[in-house]
Amino acid sequence: MSEIELSAGVIDYTDTGGGGDAGGDKGEGGTAGGDKGVVVPVHGLGFDESVWDAVVEELRGDFRVVVPVLPIGSHRRPMRPDADLSAHGVAALLAEFLERLDLRDVTLVQNDAGTAQLLVGVRDERVGRLVLTSCEALDNYPPGIQGRTLHAASRVPGGLFLLLQSFRVPFLVRMRTSLGGMAKRPIPYALVRRWYRPLLTRRAIRRDLAAFLRGTEKNTYLEAAERLREFDRPALVAWGAEDLLMPPATGRRLAELLPCGRYVEIPGARTLVQLDNPGALCAELRRFIGEGQGIGEGAA
Repeated sequence: MSEIELSAGVIDYTDTGGGGDAGGDKGEGGTAGGDKGVVVPVHGLGFDESVWDAVVEELRGDFRVVVPVLPIGSHRRPMRPDADLSAHGVAALLAEFLERLDLRDVTLVQNDAGTAQLLVGVRDERVGRLVLTSCEALDNYPPGIQGRTLHAASRVPGGLFLLLQSFRVPFLVRMRTSLGGMAKRPIPYALVRRWYRPLLTRRAIRRDLAAFLRGTEKNTYLEAAERLREFDRPALVAWGAEDLLMPPATGRRLAELLPCGRYVEIPGARTLVQLDNPGALCAELRRFIGEGQGIGEGAA
């Protein structure tokens, strides 16, 4: 893991290195010096960079893949107590991260949380292509029983700590009202332990998550949707075909809002498309990026 200090605190990230637009002159196809571009996958609440491992492994041979660990539950380093960790604050940190690493013409890939949408029309100058996989959007916030329960618990003293104790019990984790409803394929419990250890063991990490939940308004993504109408770069909405938490109808509505948007469904996948069907997701990403750049397998 690498680390970088941002205005809110130090965050970890992984970087496969090589490739990508590092600021040089762009040649034909829109990338610097013949490089194939940077892919930045963004995780959701209660996940870290490991949720993208299968995608990173499949794409790293052709793209530079950089995965930040955002301070929304599974981060290992607490943020400064006065940091803005609302959805807008976390989006600002993501934009700051792209700037500090000087990442340009990025393919930004969002899952579960709606963070990437909040950059559009605000600080999106480094985003060359936008990919929204099953995520919070429009009026679907907080999403489902899981989202509503989490938000309610964050507003009761000690409520978040008590709710999180359920992640110590594999049977409860597998329920549809928990992580079991977010993936069609069983999630290895070792991953669950990894994701939730910071929340279960550190009060400051729970404080950060509570700040996100309490600071994010219900209409956050409805307001962001208006700015999506002005996003004039390529956009792909790749939704889990069997998503229970983020209905495919929401994904179709998103694609209709984006002027250059295209909608596809990832078969055999719920919200965590990168776990359920990473091969199909990567194929769509290669095709999508290749359409704009005419590179490698994506151009086939």
